[in-house]
Amino acid sequence: MKKKILATLLAATMVLGLCACGNKEVAEDTTATAETTEATEATEEAAEEAPAADLDFSQGGNITIWVAENVVDFTQQQWDAFIAANPDYAAFTATIEPVGEGDAAGNMITDVEGGADVFGFAQDQLARLVSAGAVMPVMGDYESFVTSSNDAGSVAAATVGGTIYAYPITSDNGYFLYYDKSVVTDPSTVEAIAEACDAAGKNFYMEINSGWYQTAFFFGEGCTLTYDTDDEGNFTACNIDYASDKGVKALRNICDLAAHKCFQNGSSMSNATNVAAIVDGTWDASAAKEVFGDNYACAKLPTMGGVQLSGFGGFKLLGVKPQEDAAKLKVCQDLAVWLSNEETQLARYEAVAWGPSNINAQASDAVKADEALSALAEQLAYTIPQGQYPGDYWTLATSLGDDIINGTISSSSSDEDLMAVLQNFQDTCISYAQ
Repeated sequence: MKKKILATLLAATMVLGLCACGNKEVAEDTTATAETTEATEATEEAAEEAPAADLDFSQGGNITIWVAENVVDFTQQQWDAFIAANPDYAAFTATIEPVGEGDAAGNMITDVEGGADVFGFAQDQLARLVSAGAVMPVMGDYESFVTSSNDAGSVAAATVGGTIYAYPITSDNGYFLYYDKSVVTDPSTVEAIAEACDAAGKNFYMEINSGWYQTAFFFGEGCTLTYDTDDEGNFTACNIDYASDKGVKALRNICDLAAHKCFQNGSSMSNATNVAAIVDGTWDASAAKEVFGDNYACAKLPTMGGVQLSGFGGFKLLGVKPQEDAAKLKVCQDLAVWLSNEETQLARYEAVAWGPSNINAQASDAVKADEALSALAEQLAYTIPQGQYPGDYWTLATSLGDDIINGTISSSSSDEDLMAVLQNFQDTCISYAQ
């Protein structure tokens, strides 16, 4: 069965191409190279089983689509437009169900056969979906569409082991800097921001006791912290080098920031007081505009010690479940392209303010006028997609930040002391995968 599904997938992808999507971004080249002997053999087998000319869309069928609740109506409108633009697919119907990006992967893995045919999910769930066989590779013209249309961060988020498995639809989950431009005249460095805030008696907020925000310093210095998982989603290895000279520099930078009188731990604009700068996300744009008024401004994260702060980036993706029916497979793939193309991403931005991953959509006047999204897009070029992490990692990272906040670790700590702290942190992270 697995080989038959793979064969159908490869035949449909490599032979059919993107002839019916009505999308101007698709490359014309319809060939792809099979990456393994099995894939090559499967393609040859499929060429006999499902030639392009034999696909019969008239039999139709139902396509189940899972999307976040706030885009169910939008997705229904897009389905209607998709069918209108592709009358050959008119015999197909769609059932659109509200399943959030955080829940979709878990539901798919639990019951792949009963899961959605096309589904939205958060990028940190991709490895689990691939291991469970719940999402199929994106190949041929579909791969060309993904790589040529979207920013590098979102393409990386859709990739496992060098293979693309999903269609990016947003690049809008990450953090950057909001600031009061009447106070902070140079947002390019932490040192300049902190100096300006100290001088004005204003606060600079960043959440240093968070495993999400903390990585801005460590990843910026070139440190690694990722986990490998097996087919069941168990953590099998931790790839970490925090206990290193670059890790010591990152930890000292966090301590130096916390030592400023302007520093406040936090990342919620709504809860900030006397604030002139805050590291936060697009979800707080309205609150930031209300607080800063005419002095509202945004920028990518600053540098510290001459090094660009990095961190995690988050993306929403669309996956297509493997299919035995080549005609249905073709419709599902073309639908995924439709729902992730430039026009739909722009329409989705206008409808619910999701930040596009599509490069042309990001360059549109409407999106460029959105200062928060523009700052985030610039920052995402320096981030890595958030993968899967054990729950204990987040607790451990909170403890590390708390030790800085309460002074157990500080700017006066020696390099040896900081290295000892990081060695313990690193060993503990590794233990979660043993």
